[in-house]
This record gives sequence, C-alpha cells and structure tokens, in this order.
Amino acid sequence: MVNWHDRTGTLTSNCSWEDDWNLAQMVAKKIGIPVIKVDLSEEYRHRVVDYMFAEYEKGRTPNPDVLCNREIKFDSFLKVALEHGADYVATGHYCRKDEITDPNGLIIHRLLAGKDSNKDQSYFLCQLTQDQLSKALFPIGDIEKPEVRRIAAEAGLATADRKDSQGICFVGKVDLPTFLQQQLRPKRGRIMLIDPESEHYKHPNSSHNTDISSIPSMLTEELEELSAPYPYTPEEGIKVGTHDGAHFFTVGQRKGLSVGGMKEPLFVIGTHIERNVVFVGMGKSHPGLFRRGLFIRKDEVHYLRPDYTLKPGDSMKVDARIRYRQPLQKATIVCREEGLFMVFEQPQRAVTAGQFASWYKNDEVLGSGVIDK
Repeated sequence: MVNWHDRTGTLTSNCSWEDDWNLAQMVAKKIGIPVIKVDLSEEYRHRVVDYMFAEYEKGRTPNPDVLCNREIKFDSFLKVALEHGADYVATGHYCRKDEITDPNGLIIHRLLAGKDSNKDQSYFLCQLTQDQLSKALFPIGDIEKPEVRRIAAEAGLATADRKDSQGICFVGKVDLPTFLQQQLRPKRGRIMLIDPESEHYKHPNSSHNTDISSIPSMLTEELEELSAPYPYTPEEGIKVGTHDGAHFFTVGQRKGLSVGGMKEPLFVIGTHIERNVVFVGMGKSHPGLFRRGLFIRKDEVHYLRPDYTLKPGDSMKVDARIRYRQPLQKATIVCREEGLFMVFEQPQRAVTAGQFASWYKNDEVLGSGVIDK
C-alpha cells in the first residue's frame, strides 16, 4: 500500500512507502510470490488525515491508527485484495481471531488479544466489523516478537532486523505541530496554571468514593458528573506562559509547553479551544489529570460482538482501556438513551476526547467508541 506521499513535518524516512516497497519486493522474491503495489493515498487523505485535522481543530485528539485499520486496511485495501482474487487479508498485528457458533447457527468472529502481552495490538482493531473480521488473518498473534524476528532471520528475510514502526500509521514519526500546520494556523494564546488548593477549584469526578456496585442504578445526571471534564473558565488560574495554538495540545501532554522555573513538571489538564487557552497543572498527581468516567455518544458506539449490544438501561462489568498498551482497567459500562457511560473502579489519567475507549471480556474485544468527553 502506498498511503502517503507528503513529507511535511516528518522526522524520519524509516516508514516511507519507498522503504516498504523495496523490502516487500525483497521478501516476495525470497519467498517466491508475486507482489503488487496499490496507491490508496487519496482514500487515506480523505478518510484518515482529513478526519485528523478536523478533530484537532475541535480540540480533540484522534487515533489515526485505529481509523487506518477500519477505513483503509480492512476496507479500501481489502476490496482491492478481493478484486485480485484473495480470500483474506493477513496482517502483522499481535492479536488473534477465532470463530464460535451461536445457538441459531450463526458464525461469530471473535477478536482476541495477542499472546505477547507487551505487543498486544487488539486495541488498534477495536472498530472492525464482523464482515471485516471474517476476511482477516493474524498469523503471528500466537507468538512473541523475539520469536517472530528469529523466524524471519532463519528464513533470510530482509525485514528480520527492521526497527518497529513509530508515529502516525503510514506517515511515520512527525513533529505534530508542524504536520498539523498544513491546515491549522498557529495562534498565540495563554498557558494558565491551575492550583488544586485554590478555594475555587472543585474536582468531584476524581473521587475514589463512588461505590462501583451502585453505578448501574445511577441517574444519568450522576453519570454525567462522573464523566465530565472539569469546566475550566478562560480566566481561571495564573498565566505562566504562551503557546501557538490550543488545538496542538492534548490532556496529559508534558512536552512542548516551554515553561521553566517550576518545582515540578507541568502537564496539560485541559484546553479552551474557543478562547485558545491551555490549562496546566504541576506534577503528575494533579487532580485535573484524573477522571472516574467517560462518555461515548450513541452514534459513536461500536459493537464488535452484536450479541453483546446493550440497550438503554443495560449495564455490564468489563475490562477497558483508553489507549494503546494501557493495562486493562476494571470498569462498568452503562447504556442510556444518549449513549454509553464508562465508569472505572479507579480514576484514570488523561481521559482524552477523540481517542477510542475499548472494552473486553477476558481476552476478547467486545466493543469500542470515540470518547466524546
């Protein structure tokens, strides 16, 4: 796949399509199979990168890797593969798949975590459908990364010692502000330090006191309170610096603030996009970094397993994660008319609008959704 040509903002060429193409040809020649190059850069720009720009402009932080799997690898690319006579698309994701049959005789495809817990990539596939999973193969999901490299070296493949890919899927490692400035203009604004000891600062949704057994019976208003980000006002806090655009920052971010002279490192705890203000807190334990819950709008809720679809009023205890490589967290999901609330046993650090929350039962991905707030 050739998905990206523009080098604006890229820091390395390690993930360039030219390198991919050269290595693919070498591997194909070694194995003795044909290789075909297809250009999907238009689809990738419209369906992944344009979405990224739109989300950042709203002050949200999208996950292009999840989108790339849903929109490109297992949609645009899958269609091309089927047109060339393929039966499946096999990828190098560290995850597994199996099938079960329900009582009505319907085959259900299950997406399972990879055996290598350090490399499990099931999170990146949390938006796939049953139809997409039916055409997917994950041949290395049962083995660990060092073993994959050993097999590749033993087979004499040119990719055996290649570094792991980093950065945006098919774009590579980028300087994000420079990359985003292709469409988003820099705009000078204030960085405001929030003191958690201030008498005006109240942050109830980071409380440890909520009994998780009471979550399913909570009123929608209570769930909203647990899931809402703190409503910082543009005048709140003490000015400690300036920035070039609030849309370039995300909750939990430490780098790029360029504010010195503090007792502890500063972290982004919120933004006000309309007034172009970035709010920061001192230290990694600042209460503004933590929340008990999140909300997913009903049109953004996606069930990998349709038989686990929740109706308004339903709830389910799950294991969940809100970012790649995060250890699974105990949580309860509650369905309401407006959408899905996810409330955790323990407060979560840097819940970020625009990212994907996924939920599991044992090793299986059951569903996911875009964090609305």
